[in-house]
Amino acid sequence: MAHLGLVALVVRDYDEAISFYVDRVGFDLVEDTPRPDGSRWVVVRPAGARETALLLARASTPEQHERVGDQTGGRVGLFLNTDDFARDHARMSAAGVRFVEEPRHEAYGSVAVFEDLYGNRWDLIQPRG
Repeated sequence: MAHLGLVALVVRDYDEAISFYVDRVGFDLVEDTPRPDGSRWVVVRPAGARETALLLARASTPEQHERVGDQTGGRVGLFLNTDDFARDHARMSAAGVRFVEEPRHEAYGSVAVFEDLYGNRWDLIQPRG
């Protein structure tokens, strides 16, 4: 197996999710294709990334709506690696991304937890060495 291609993230609305991930987090919009059933195939990924991306999947059932923002039970479930923690933390903070803790330096690298527009928790992390 070469790599993990897509990770689905259940969202409330395509356009608000695109706006958050592209305008605030700094991802690129890779694809936004209408589908015959009225849904859309929306893919975003970190600028410059070539492999793993997010499929923004609009909730379509009551069960899916209940999971928006809590797909991992309140724990960090997504990890955004950076090669310049200070730069990206400052840029994302200035763009309105809500960090729920101050940056910290661990044995594995520099990290801070942020929440997306729905409350899903992410690590912004610059791995050490």
